[in-house]
Amino acid sequence: MTQDDLLARAQAWLAEDPDQETREELAKLIDAGATDELAARFAGTLQFGTAGLRGEIGAGPMRMNRSVVIRAAAGLAAYLRAKGQEGGLVVIGYDARYKSADFARDTAAVMTGAGLRAALLPRPLPTPVLAYAIRHLGAVAGVEVTASHNPPRDNGYKVYLGDGSQIVPPADAEIAAEIDAIRSLHDVPRPEAGWETLGDEVLNAYLERTDAVLTSGSPRTARTVYTAMHGVGKDVLTAAFARAGFPPPALVAVQAEPDPAFPTVAFPNPEEPGAMDLAFEAARAVDPDLVIANDPDADRCAVAVPDASVVGGWRMLRGDEVGALLAAHLVHKGATGVFAESIVSSSLLGRIAEAAGVGYEETLTGFKWIARVEGLRYGYEEALGYCVDPEGVRDKDGITAALLVTELASVLKEQGRTLTDLLDDLAVAHGLHATDQLSVRVEDLSIIANAMTALRERPPVSLAGLTVVSAEDLTKGTESLPPTDGLRYHLEGDYKARVIVRPSGTEPKLKCYLEVVVPVAASVDLAPARATANEVLVAIKRDLSAAAGL
Repeated sequence: MTQDDLLARAQAWLAEDPDQETREELAKLIDAGATDELAARFAGTLQFGTAGLRGEIGAGPMRMNRSVVIRAAAGLAAYLRAKGQEGGLVVIGYDARYKSADFARDTAAVMTGAGLRAALLPRPLPTPVLAYAIRHLGAVAGVEVTASHNPPRDNGYKVYLGDGSQIVPPADAEIAAEIDAIRSLHDVPRPEAGWETLGDEVLNAYLERTDAVLTSGSPRTARTVYTAMHGVGKDVLTAAFARAGFPPPALVAVQAEPDPAFPTVAFPNPEEPGAMDLAFEAARAVDPDLVIANDPDADRCAVAVPDASVVGGWRMLRGDEVGALLAAHLVHKGATGVFAESIVSSSLLGRIAEAAGVGYEETLTGFKWIARVEGLRYGYEEALGYCVDPEGVRDKDGITAALLVTELASVLKEQGRTLTDLLDDLAVAHGLHATDQLSVRVEDLSIIANAMTALRERPPVSLAGLTVVSAEDLTKGTESLPPTDGLRYHLEGDYKARVIVRPSGTEPKLKCYLEVVVPVAASVDLAPARATANEVLVAIKRDLSAAAGL
């Protein structure tokens, strides 16, 4: 693109931009002749995919802004009309990030102008409330405006269809094609009114549904510290805990209310280093049974437990550990149906399911796939996502997961036991399944592409002294999985191990998921087994980094 073409494109975008804030931002860049910055913003358009849209807020087609959202909404509306859904209901939720309410309102206006009915949730609420509302209201689609646990300047646009699940191919490509067909925002009708703003009826129905995950008469004694991580989870979670009869969670006060700046954390993600420090500080003051955290849109749930061997006295459980604990609890409660997980999650779930005689399935990464498993009773993903009530919410739900893990902690507390004790039991029964992740955040996306190329062209023959007995390029698909950009290695030697490498679908990261299984004959063998597993995982990280050129 020549400089003249770039400026012409920027001026054309400026003429259509309905947002004074981004208009002023773009006008300043044009006036300043900021060619490099303009080129970055006009190098293409944010791509609509199975994660919807996600990006940094700002002016131009490579940023999240009202112009981009209006086009996305118009493309979705055109897709729904083409599928015979004219007049159908689209329900729209949003979090408390910058511009979320604006993007939600624009979506409602576009849907109304396209001949669909639109209903806005009454205020910023957790994503699982929106996922619940779609099926509860009989909607043909749903939109959640959220960037989940991304940095403060990001926002996103997540699309669900009428089954209450996030979109999967080919719907994403068909919606993207409709978005690309929109020539001008002036062609998109956006009335000033005509949509419905819902009251609390849907939220109340969701809260009534949360009771379904608990066993009537079960113990409700576990004491918790809770952080909303500056997101929208606090009011809904505390209401759900009150309904259930749990002790009120002790709140991390400075993180309790929504704040789009996320002032106390570098990244508003419980998995990131330092994000849980204030929660652990609060826990040391009140000595609860566990610490619970939601991410900002409350679809994820993090759990921490007391651990005297750790500096500070508290240890974050891995998503795989919580996933196994919830599975074991559901088995104990007599759950039937299919237990499902993504391929990057621990194989321990398969062992638990097999021993319990329940169904088991593995899917591609993401709840858009897990939620579609036929006969699903429970699904989880290692990135702190758990679906414990698929009939209510066909997506990950950090509120109901928090209820269920607190019920489990209460049951164990009545027995004089802890979540850690149950994890030990599972290791003795099925082997110690130790997992870890090598995650590389990049500014330059070519680093990810180069690493994937290096591994494809020169696949490792061994890692940590374990032989690579199978190397699968998942772009070709497998008998049970559709194609995806990823690599999977199975290793054998003194121990069995598994490695999966994939680019993140929502962040500029290369993610490598590691698992090693160490047999455990008795509880006295747990400590040496954990030490061994840690050594193997460290060695796999080292060797994999070298093989990928990282």
